[in-house]
Amino acid sequence: MKKFVFQGDSITDSGRSRENDWDLGYGYPDIVASDLSFRYPEGFTFINRGVSGDKVAQMYGRITNDTLNHHPDYVSILIGVNDVWHPLQGDGTGSGYSVERYEQLLSMFIEDVLAANKDTVIAVLEPFVLDGIATHEKIDAFRDGVSARAKVAKAVAEKYNLVFVPLQAKFDEALEKAPSGWWLIDGVHPTHAGHQLIANELVKALEL
Repeated sequence: MKKFVFQGDSITDSGRSRENDWDLGYGYPDIVASDLSFRYPEGFTFINRGVSGDKVAQMYGRITNDTLNHHPDYVSILIGVNDVWHPLQGDGTGSGYSVERYEQLLSMFIEDVLAANKDTVIAVLEPFVLDGIATHEKIDAFRDGVSARAKVAKAVAEKYNLVFVPLQAKFDEALEKAPSGWWLIDGVHPTHAGHQLIANELVKALEL
């Protein structure tokens, strides 16, 4: 069976179990796993290693235990919003990584995965943000910071000939159907509908 590892922050973590790999949490990894498991019996095993609060450096720091040691055939990566959010908290405790460092660390992560297995299919998901209860006060800074990292994520995916999954435009389009809170609880973390949107776009981009 093919192994599929999900990597990222709280959006990916989604309350996953730390004891049982079958418990992928309530988010898009579980939706993707449900879809592909139904359509391809015994075709995939799924491992969610997203960690709430992670920035790009923390994700890279976990690469050996949480990605490489699983010898994945597929890896999805959704990271970047905390690199913007944490410094904006304003309490002096939050820190993030510059756009340049984000690019460097994301590239290093990808290079290490491909060095272990050049045939690994890697999907880079675009960071996204909407105007919500956690973002409204500093929405311009959120949009600028997330947009800058989204451009980097796309450029890195193109550089390494990876799958890129656009999400910001999809969430913007979704606002025509329902307000921000229907899709993202606070402007960052997805609702059930938001997770379904991410799952749909990821599966479509992978052409599975």
